Amino acid sequence: MIAARVYIPCARCQAPLPEWGLASNHSAFCVSCDSRNETYVFPAAFQAAAPAHPELALEGEAACFDHPRKRAVASCRQCGRFVCQLCAVEFSGAAWCPSCVAAGAGAAKAANLDASRTLFDSIALTAPFLSLLVWPFTIIVGPGAVILSILKWREPLSVVRRSHWRFVAAILIGLAETGAWIWGILYLMLRARPLS
Repeated sequence: MIAARVYIPCARCQAPLPEWGLASNHSAFCVSCDSRNETYVFPAAFQAAAPAHPELALEGEAACFDHPRKRAVASCRQCGRFVCQLCAVEFSGAAWCPSCVAAGAGAAKAANLDASRTLFDSIALTAPFLSLLVWPFTIIVGPGAVILSILKWREPLSVVRRSHWRFVAAILIGLAETGAWIWGILYLMLRARPLS
């Protein structure tokens, strides 16, 4: 166990106030200038804390969202992401991820546990392929896949870590389908035009 170190400066001379004075009551006397300081310190500041040593995740175990090789010990109360021992922030009897704490999610009225999310990247990739079965729909689905990919690019992809490769593939396929339609329409227009 590591002993907690509490540093609170004296209001007059900025010298550190003695820990035993801070822990005993709400007033501490400075050992340098002998002035009385009124202090309010959370009791947790005086508790000993063990260093965090996150364990490596074994095959098939849940891994931390920010540290993919570390074993998850909890899931964030706000967003549902898995966190390792190093990332888990205990707050109000629940674990929170650093992102939600930094975003001020600790002040949220209710927890939003995400057990699943809409996978817009998979939708954007699958739609152009399915539209090939009924090819006239590619005139709508091709540009739609590009627009959906661009609009949903910055949104969280999944509760588990995923990359943006599906969006990139959807944009390329959507542009290819759109380009094919433009080329086909221009070709038909040029062939239908009478030669003079």
